[in-house]
This record gives sequence, C-alpha cells and structure tokens, in this order.
Amino acid sequence: MNQPLASRQKALLERLIALARRLYAETADFRERPDQLQLWYNRGYANGMLDALQALGHGAALDAGLEPDGDDPTEGQALLGWGQAYRHGWETGRREALEVMESAP
Repeated sequence: MNQPLASRQKALLERLIALARRLYAETADFRERPDQLQLWYNRGYANGMLDALQALGHGAALDAGLEPDGDDPTEGQALLGWGQAYRHGWETGRREALEVMESAP
C-alpha cells in the first residue's frame, strides 16, 4: 500500500501489531513446551496475522521484533497435537487479520 492509510485502518493496523507483539512475548518459549497447545496456537495465530499484514503491503509497519518466525516449527510434526494447534492458529490469525483490515475503509 503506497497510499496513506485511512485513520480507521491505521488504528486497526496498530491494534493488530500490538496484539502480535503481545502474543510473541507470551509465546517466546513455545518450542520448549509442546504440552502447552495454547502457546502453539497463539504463536501460529501471531505468525498468521503477520503473514496477512505483509501480504496486504503493511510489512514496513512491522518492526524487526515482529518478523514471522523464519522456519516452520511444525515441520515433521504437523500431525502431532502442537503442530495441529500451530497450523490452526496460523490459518485463523491470517484469515481474521485479512477480514479486519479489508473491512476498514
């Protein structure tokens, strides 16, 4: 997006970024805790949100601490509970971020 963001869209973007930042802080050790499916879901949700924001052209608004995880933490483990939780979180986070941003004028 090269045009200035409308104030509502900018406010929504800031809220989504704040949510992603909070989820990243809360899930910093998710890889060491495969028994905590909610952590895996939340990390996936944050990464899905960030993927959606980048796809919409808002990558420049993300700071260095909010780059999506570079690797897929579920590789080879997608059928396990934590892999499924992460994937479901990623899909939901991406879909909901797209819906929120596309609903803003």
